[in-house]
Amino acid sequence: MIVFDVNETLLDIEILGPFFARTFGDARVMRQWFSELILYSQALTLSGEYVSFGSLAVAVLNMVAAIRGISIAPGDIDDFKDHMSRLPAHPDVVPALELLRDAGFRMVTLTNSAPDAGRAVLQKAGLHQYFDRQFSVDMVRRFKPAPETYASVASALGADASTLRLVAAHTWDTLGALTAGWKAALLTRPGNASLPVGQQPDIIDQDLLALARKIISTDQ
Repeated sequence: MIVFDVNETLLDIEILGPFFARTFGDARVMRQWFSELILYSQALTLSGEYVSFGSLAVAVLNMVAAIRGISIAPGDIDDFKDHMSRLPAHPDVVPALELLRDAGFRMVTLTNSAPDAGRAVLQKAGLHQYFDRQFSVDMVRRFKPAPETYASVASALGADASTLRLVAAHTWDTLGALTAGWKAALLTRPGNASLPVGQQPDIIDQDLLALARKIISTDQ
């Protein structure tokens, strides 16, 4: 069973670049926002608190704006939410998913996004039909890489952890999966790389189609 992360692994967050260029005067601020979003999702989990990922995304956007002395109008927030709700699939995603499906692999997703938002964005991107189920951290109200999140997926699937493989573009996610006893494949999209400490994924590639071929070769 392959468990796919969604944001950046399957869906291209670079569509947000023009919004950040217009609002902050620099498209590169998007990467600061995304890094802070992950940081504070994990900080909330470690602190025992929880809010939806969408609410946190807006809160972090406002925080970054305050740091940079930028005023964000309500219309800008609405525009941001609209962009977040229709992230497109990366070009390599459909060919890779079709290859894995044709090879007999069952696939599900696990996202930090709330259940309804996660399902909606995959449907708009034309990817929902490839996945048997779509899981959210909302089940346990703990963001990845909290071990309870991965354990909840294994429990829901009735699967032993060793039979699950995470595919993700983020090392913090593969670290969580590996610690939970899963296998992992790291997709090093631009802005992402492997971390040379901690448990290491046995499959790494910068292209999802090439990574899918390696999974077929390794796991079949």
